[in-house]
Amino acid sequence: MRIVNPSFGQEAPGKETLAGKAVDWSQDPIILFSNSKPNAKELLEGVREQMGAYRVTDNIDYIHKDSPAQPAPEGMYDELAGKYRAAILAIAD
Repeated sequence: MRIVNPSFGQEAPGKETLAGKAVDWSQDPIILFSNSKPNAKELLEGVREQMGAYRVTDNIDYIHKDSPAQPAPEGMYDELAGKYRAAILAIAD
């Protein structure tokens, strides 16, 4: 899984690949990951809703950290990377 942070002004490559296979944003499983700050969940719910205009959303799931002040539990990122082909992260306030 590659995490792209657009706040650094770097454009994502044309095709993301995992293990040599391109990520298919129209059907691959996606995790929406919140850092638990205010409005992050609402932001991600809006993203999921908008994605529903061009893909099925039953394999787009949501998860959050316990606290914005704490790191994710050990092993959480590895578990998510094994289950999902892409992640969208929200760091809202």
